[in-house]
Amino acid sequence: MNRPAAAAVALVAAGCLAGCGNDSANPAAAIPDPPLCPVEDGAGAGNGVILMAQSVPTSSWVPCLDVLPSGWTFQHLDVRDGLSRFFLDSDRDGPGAIEVRLEESCDTAGAIEIASDHEFTHRLERVRRLSPAYAGERFYVFRGGCVTFVFRLDKGSPGEAQALASQAVGMVSREDLQAQVHADSGGRIDLDPVGGDGQP
Repeated sequence: MNRPAAAAVALVAAGCLAGCGNDSANPAAAIPDPPLCPVEDGAGAGNGVILMAQSVPTSSWVPCLDVLPSGWTFQHLDVRDGLSRFFLDSDRDGPGAIEVRLEESCDTAGAIEIASDHEFTHRLERVRRLSPAYAGERFYVFRGGCVTFVFRLDKGSPGEAQALASQAVGMVSREDLQAQVHADSGGRIDLDPVGGDGQP
């Protein structure tokens, strides 16, 4: 399925999100396809990215996945009202070594702010455990949302995983996603069909 058609399917499927409410007991929609970043002068963002944007309608930025290096694989994407997350497996650090979460807000208590590598975001880092297995979080806080990287690394060395988080996981703006959905649907569908514009 090409990406424009997939985006249309995503919009139909996303209708269920509006009725899910914020109950954390609601089952997530497990999506096996990676939430692909748009390609310059090529395909737009993948349908998973559209669903993520709709699950957190305040978010001005949405995480997406670029090319993964050898040894890393996409596991799956979970989407529910108010929370989207996807998981990356590592042949060194085990399954679910990196979890990428999109929410309206996140708890950054104890985290230290450092220079951000994504424009219009504040980046914070928090280390929970260094050995024998590394555990920690990276936060990107921005208007209307927060992306959290949760690291659970069996080998206890975060360098490779943290570099991957910077290089292979990108951000796409809500404005660009809205333009894509509008164009793909011939102007018939908006990213936020209930009337929201994704602004806080």
